[in-house]
Amino acid sequence: MTRKIVEIASEIVQTQASLAPMSSGEIASSLRQVFGTLLELQKAESGDMDMLQASESSQQQGKPFEPISAENSIQNDKIICLECGAEMKQLTQKHLVSHGITSKEYKKKYGFPMRTPLAAKALTKARSRAAKKRGLPENLVKAIEARRKSKEASAELGEERKTSGIKKRRRPVGQ
Repeated sequence: MTRKIVEIASEIVQTQASLAPMSSGEIASSLRQVFGTLLELQKAESGDMDMLQASESSQQQGKPFEPISAENSIQNDKIICLECGAEMKQLTQKHLVSHGITSKEYKKKYGFPMRTPLAAKALTKARSRAAKKRGLPENLVKAIEARRKSKEASAELGEERKTSGIKKRRRPVGQ
């Protein structure tokens, strides 16, 4: 009876996990890497790909992910996903869903403040400059002030109705 590649990969990762403590993210990453390598070996064995191509493609996949600290994951030109080690400009919701978590859960898990953007520092600075250039801070202050005045006016109107005894009558249904 032949065994499936997934079964072989899971046994290898189980052995690794029994020898050294691994987080769930490390286990998932290791399982993907081992499965990919076994799949390439199977293709090379069946003649679909030669061993030189298989070793080149496994090198292109990258080295095994070495965990880094949360503080060091957000760099000037990139952010490194602490789940899989992928480097990108911004951790998108789509990428995090592939790990089965939301951005809020990711931030809680790795100790990021909730207001920290999951993007490279250069990208965050560029967005900030663009917003300031468009006048966002001034417009935001104006909008907050207008909202406050509107609430005060509606509160004063409500007080006038209470003191004057005017009640709003409702029409009976059907008229």
